[in-house]
This record gives sequence, structure tokens and C-alpha cells, in this order.
Amino acid sequence: MIQLNEIASILAQPLQGHADRVIQYLIIDSRNIVVPAQSIFFAIKGPRRSGSSFISEVYQQGVRVFVVDEKVDTSKYPDAVFFIVANSVQALQKIAAYHRKKFNIPIIGITGSNGKTIVKEWLYQLLRPDYNIVRSPRSYNSQIGVPLSIWQINAQHELGIFEVGISAKGEMHALSQLVQPTMGVLTNIGDAHNEGFSNVIEKMDEKVQLFSYAKTVITASDYIPTSFRTNATIVRWGSNPLPGTNNQLPELQLIEQQKSSTETKLVLRYQQQRFQLQVPFTDEVSIQNVLTCVLVLLQMNYRISVIQERVMQLTAVEMRMQLRKAINQSYLLNDSYSNDKISLSLALQFLKEQANQQPIIAIISDIIESGEDGEHLYQDVANMLAISGVKTLHAVGPQISNYFSKHHVEKFPFSVQVYASTEDLLHHLHETMFQQSYILLKGARKYAFEQIAHWLEQQVHQTIMEINLTAMVHNLKAYQSLLLPSTKMMAMVKAFGYGSGAGEVARRLQQQQVDYLTVAYADEGVTLRKSGIHLPIMVMSADEYSFDAMVNYSLEPELFSFEILKAFHQYISKQGIQQYPIHIKLNTGMNRLGFDIHEITALCNWLSKQSLLRVKSVLSHLAASEDPNEDSFTQMQVDQFCNACKQIETALGYEFIKHIANTAAIRRNPTWQFDMVRLGIGLYGADNVHQANLPLQTVATLKTTIAQIRHLKKGDTVSYNRSGIITRDSIIATVRIGYADGYSRRMGNGVGKMFIKGALAPTVGKICMDMCMIDITHIPDVKPGDTVEIFGKNISIQEVAKAAETISYEIMTGISLRVKRVYIEE
Repeated sequence: MIQLNEIASILAQPLQGHADRVIQYLIIDSRNIVVPAQSIFFAIKGPRRSGSSFISEVYQQGVRVFVVDEKVDTSKYPDAVFFIVANSVQALQKIAAYHRKKFNIPIIGITGSNGKTIVKEWLYQLLRPDYNIVRSPRSYNSQIGVPLSIWQINAQHELGIFEVGISAKGEMHALSQLVQPTMGVLTNIGDAHNEGFSNVIEKMDEKVQLFSYAKTVITASDYIPTSFRTNATIVRWGSNPLPGTNNQLPELQLIEQQKSSTETKLVLRYQQQRFQLQVPFTDEVSIQNVLTCVLVLLQMNYRISVIQERVMQLTAVEMRMQLRKAINQSYLLNDSYSNDKISLSLALQFLKEQANQQPIIAIISDIIESGEDGEHLYQDVANMLAISGVKTLHAVGPQISNYFSKHHVEKFPFSVQVYASTEDLLHHLHETMFQQSYILLKGARKYAFEQIAHWLEQQVHQTIMEINLTAMVHNLKAYQSLLLPSTKMMAMVKAFGYGSGAGEVARRLQQQQVDYLTVAYADEGVTLRKSGIHLPIMVMSADEYSFDAMVNYSLEPELFSFEILKAFHQYISKQGIQQYPIHIKLNTGMNRLGFDIHEITALCNWLSKQSLLRVKSVLSHLAASEDPNEDSFTQMQVDQFCNACKQIETALGYEFIKHIANTAAIRRNPTWQFDMVRLGIGLYGADNVHQANLPLQTVATLKTTIAQIRHLKKGDTVSYNRSGIITRDSIIATVRIGYADGYSRRMGNGVGKMFIKGALAPTVGKICMDMCMIDITHIPDVKPGDTVEIFGKNISIQEVAKAAETISYEIMTGISLRVKRVYIEE
């Protein structure tokens, strides 16, 4: 914590009043505000939007202290304090540096081009039995991430581990003053951000400024050039004599390594002592990172026996490279996060190990951040591809295309296709190009390779579901018109957006500035984050296996029992994270999930004694809000919820969002709205409240096509078990939808009806897995390929649900993911 008068002094700014206001949270993102009264918002200029454009939103959330470097009309915010500075990022760094000086603990500072996060996390795993450690959350290693990491240090910490990254000359000095490491770790010096430096020596000189305060620097002898200079003692690991010396060996020498299917056995020598080390990894990158960590522990005087034991317990850190299934029994490695030679080399190595003897196809864009001459750069790329056994290269962009176009194809042991742009590539792609292959997608962000990834992962099927996003927005606004001005909106996008496609739906809702999104499981939230969704996301069904994903992707768990609450608290404690937002679920009569009312007192006691979790909201679920006959039960639920919230709020000493109203409750009773409502099925145009005062539009339309038409005689039978008996000469159409697509078997034998050319056609016989049959005898001019509507504007989803003796929810969420979604705007 820091008082406002201290901040004013640090920033050399005047301050009138509010001197004793306490600031605990440094905020750069309007989505991450948990305690507005104790927060200071830094309006930082981004590549597309300036932080100052969020001041009004942040002010409305309750923040009253701002640091800005642009002109702001402060008269709009009468009770706010504004610090007008030359640079908001530098102001953030100054405040964090002031905080750092309060603590005298050993700090390990890690820099380099690759491996910083892995080394940091593995050092944490190796050292945490002996230290209370503070470390960079995830990859907080930038000009903004480092000060936010440093801000976490408190009096309980005994060791700090921070990673530091730079992209241009002049950046490291300020970060060095922030971190002031007593021990430095240099992972390597690669090609990333070469454009910010004249040469590798200049980049090296910039990076080693981090070690100005360090007594020891750990690195690999193979990573550094002979010009490496620092006042610290350099301690190296490696296999060969140090370059530029008279056969001087590194301090930790790798003598031998033997790989099995699951681990690697290393033979090492340190201070004339030879020893073995079993490593639970087999890839070369992991071996290198482990050796860096081992040398750090040796320099900290750990016994070799302890190191041997702990290294075997290392667990993998989630990597950015993810191998996914793609079309035609292929696999896709989408590694477009970074685009330089080292990351390309690592990706190719990984893919080669996975592919075994199957063909490798590389799709690579211009490498735009290397700073290298194009001829030399792409010659190296070509060599990497050749060594890795790539069969085909699809080169995208003018630079890489120019290189491979002007050299003879015979020069390369792989075929080459060049494209001017991503759009050009997409225009020429065909499924036959990818058969049981391993595909590497490696592109600079500007090339938007996510379009290619989407194409490679698509599923071709003539049954489609159209999602009318314009109608969805209409429905959203219809429900918003029923809300009080202060009531927030939480939109439910669980179960693949009720079958409509979570990413596309969420992006439209984000444009409409809803306040929250909700998913059932963490992987749904991860998909949304990868789709560019930045709204707060609540995860309803949290479990211990999803904690990593939730924290990695800033998802907020709904916690419903002491077991899951304590497990998440323990996880957050291990991660070194504070004030992580959570949502508490109460059971007031649904009897599905939630803390029971008799547990509230114990819950209050537990929550009031911890500081790592911050209650963002408390919620409950109404069991029968759509039924007027159950209004007394619903009101009982609301009363219990209200009383429990008051008890929790008193125990915590701060306010939180309260929400219990679902789609039906929004329509039926405004007193159930509280601070926020949860809009679900109504968003998609299917509401089970029988009132005509809210005109909703159809959002989802399920369509298929006719595969074949045949003429049958009276007495013929159709489908399995001869279940459809023809009672008159008939014309029967086979359509491309079955129970594997989500069309229930209950809809067979005339129960279900489909709309074609202005008329309804009943089903005939049992519904098959991929097909079903309909009677079109009474409908003229029907031919194969004609479109058939399963539900939509002509057959409501409610009608289909009634025929299947179920509810609209089951129909929508039951549509198979193999059914392609098509999104339309009117």
C-alpha cells in the first residue's frame, strides 16, 4: 500500500487534499478493477486506443485517482485526483521502483530472447520448498509488466524471481532500477526484436544492463558472443570449451545425454564432481532450460542430491505451441504468437518429433522483426525447413515470396508455393493439399493467420445453422429496455453459445458493451479469449483441472462449495497472485450447486480471514421464475438470497455485485434485478415466458439439403426396422440431417416436420444417424439440393421442442459441432 501524498512526491506533482488516501492497486486495464476506492488508473497509450478514452468508464466504476499523459477535461470528474505526467508508463515504473526500495531480499532477474517464462516457473518449482517467493505473473516481462510484478512484493517474501524483456535500445535501464537483481540469468540472445537494435552486440549490451546490481550471472556458453561484458561473475554451462579461451571448460559441463521415450539421463560435472541427472523431458529446449535452473541452484549452494530429487519432480509449463486436429486426419501446430528464426527452429523441431514419418507442411509469412538482410534471413529459413524434413512450403508475403521465387526450385528439397497475402493463400487452398500431414502455421500477427487456422480446422457439412446476429442484438436491446439504468447485463454464452457459436456471439455482445459473459467450463472461456474477447468472463463449473486455464486467460470462477473454494485459494497462493476475482454461488432452492443457507456463517468467517481472493459477485439460481404459480417459492428464494448477501457483505466489509434473475425473471419482476441480470435463452429468441409484450426475433435457423428423391408404392417401407409404412403412393425425400447432428430420434414417424417450398413435410420412419426421410408428395417441384428448414422463421424452435417433448435449451445446445455455423448481419 502507498498513500496518495507519497505518489504525489514520487511524481513531483501537486496534491490538494486526499493526502492520506491509501492506494493498493495499480490498474492499467478497466476490466481488472476489484477495489475502485484503493486503485489508481494509469491511462496508457496503446497501439489502437488510448487509456484516456477509458477514464469515464473507470470513473463510473468508482476509481478516483488517475495518472494521464494526455489532455483530459478534469471538470467532468469533480471528486477525482489527476496526476498529469509526461509519460504514464514511466510514472508507473517510478512508483514501482519506490516500492522496490522498501525490500532487501535476494532477487533473480531473468532476461534473454526465449525461455524466460519456463526458467522462471521451473526455478519457482525448485525453490519454493525453501522460500516464500514472489515472481512475475505469467509473462509479465514488459515495460508495463515488470512494474506490476514488482508491486507484488511484500514483507513476507524471502525471494523474488522476475523475468524482463526488451524490444528496443534504452528500455533496460529503467527496468534494471526496478528489479535490481542480486543474481542474473541470461537464457539466450536470439533474433526477436532485432529491428530495435543495430546489431546483436548492441542488443546484448542492452540486456546485460539488467545485471548492474547482480553479483553472479548464469548463462549457457553457447548462447553468448565473445564480446559479452559485465561486472558480475559469469557462470556458464555447456558441452564445449568456452569460446575465446585456452580450452577453459564451463563451470557446469554437460558430458553425455541419453534419451528414452519419457526422460533424458544427463551426465554432468561441477567443481570436479561428476554426477547424473534424470530429467522428465526429452526435447532439447527443455534440457537447456533445466541446465540453466540446475546451475542457479548450484550457485545457491544446493546439494546435488537435492537437485537430483527436485528436477525429477518438474512439471511442464504450458507452452504457446498447441497441436490440434485439422482436416483430413492432419494435425495443426498454430505457432503464430512469435515469428523469428529461433521460435521457428523450435517449432520445426517440435513438429518433427511429433510427425515421425508423416509429411510436414509449413505455412510461413514474412519475418518482419529480424532486422536481417532478406537474402541471409530466408536462406537460414530454407536451411531450417530442409533439416526438419519439410515437404511443402507455402510462403506468404512479399519478402519471403521474393526470395523463394528468384531461386530455382531444384535448390530446395521441398516444394514451394508463394502468395502475396493471406487472402491470396486462402483463395488457392484446397483440402486435397492436406492429407494426413503435420502442418506448421507460423506467421507475423499482421498476416492474420488465424483465418488459415480456421480454414484448416473447418468441418464440411451441408447441414448448417444460420445465426442472425442482427436479430440477436435486437433481442438484447429488448431485454435491456426492461432493466433499471443501474442494472448490469451478464450474457450467457455457455454450451457453445447455446449452440450458436460462442466466439462469434461473444464478439457481437462485446461490441454492444454487455458487462459480463458466462460460460460453463474453462475451455469455453479460453476459446473466447483466443477469439479476442476481453470482457470479464465467469466460469460456472470450476474444477481443479481448470485452474491453470482460468488464471492463464483471466477467467473468473464461480465457487459453490468449501471444497472448491479452498482448492482454488490454495492454487492462487501457490501462483503468487493476490486479490483474484471470484463469484460465490448460493443455493436458495434450486438444489443443484451452491453454498446452502446454513453454511453462510461459516462461509463469512472463512472469507473474512483470507486476502488472496476478492469476491466480485454473489449469485443464486431461480428454479421456477417463469411460472406464476411458483411466485411464492421464487420470492422465498429472493428473500433468502438478499439476507445471505447482507451477511456476507457485512463480514467482508465491501460491496459486490448481486445477481439472481435469469431470462424469465427479467421479464416478470423488476424487483428481482438487483445489480445484474443473466440473459440466456432469450438472447437467442426463445423465451419460455408466455407474454406477448416483448417481440423477439428468430436468431437461429437450422437448414439442410435434399440428398435424393424416390417414388415409393403403397406398402413399401422406409428406414430401420421397416418403421415407416407407406399408406399410399408417395414421393419421399432423404435429407442430410440425423441424430448425430442433433435431430432427435424422437422426431421420427411423423412427429417431426420440416419446411420446404412453403409447406410442411412430415418425417417418415426412424431418424438415422446422418439422414432422415420426409414425405414431399404434396409439395410440387422439389428436387435434390433444395433447402429444407428444420427450425427458424417458419418452424419455431419452441414448436420443435414441444414435438420432441423437451425444451428449447436442449434443442439448441444439442446441435452437433459438425454442423457448420454461418453468421449473417442484416
